[in-house]
Amino acid sequence: MKDRAALWMVLDAEQRLDLDGKTLLDATSGNTGVALALVGAVRGHRVELCMPDKLSPERRRIAAAFGAALTLTDPLDGSDGAILQARRLAQDRKYVYLDQYANPANPLAHEQSTGPELWAQTEGRITHIVAGIGTSGTVVGVSRALRPRGVRIVAVQPDDALHGIEGWKHIPTAIRPPIWDEAVADEHRTMATDDAIAMARRLAREEGILSGPSGGGAVATAVQVAREQDGVVVALLADGGERYLSTPMWE
Repeated sequence: MKDRAALWMVLDAEQRLDLDGKTLLDATSGNTGVALALVGAVRGHRVELCMPDKLSPERRRIAAAFGAALTLTDPLDGSDGAILQARRLAQDRKYVYLDQYANPANPLAHEQSTGPELWAQTEGRITHIVAGIGTSGTVVGVSRALRPRGVRIVAVQPDDALHGIEGWKHIPTAIRPPIWDEAVADEHRTMATDDAIAMARRLAREEGILSGPSGGGAVATAVQVAREQDGVVVALLADGGERYLSTPMWE
């Protein structure tokens, strides 16, 4: 899912800007950073990522394996600290700051690809879609594609500022993504970290789906929705659990 947003943002930058000799810069909680590193490798661009120094080693190593340079920020500042550091670095003209939290190409990727694909793959039977709020690009883009078709959009975020659902933002206490708009969702829900991790473990042991904590949170929310409302409920999982194998969630 993050590969789509990364690709759209890089292609947009290539069309609008002269990237010769420039380094693509962004702040990330991990997964979009990995995607940008991958796309940068394929498209021939240098990539530098600001990320909190609390991310699992797997995500840092994957991004570095694709050739990205990493700038680690104070873990206590979370993704907001990475954003502030990226803004400081962006003052240097050698960088092109993609800013996934404000870049309209982020939701456009999901409006043009994710949403239509979900409609086609469910043969138009989808009635609800559940997605977590990180950059909010997924929720906003999928809403633009599917809400006009009558699909209910359920946006979910952590229930507390001090949460452990990597990639999601507790909007009331975080730097608000400029692309986020509450009006794109029909329902707003919250999810506890323990419940998200519990569902991620269930997915692995009962369904053979290895997910990260945000994926567990999305599915746990989808289960709640399905118990309350009839229809075809789709949950979007942003990454795989192999990126968290060294973390306590799998101990």
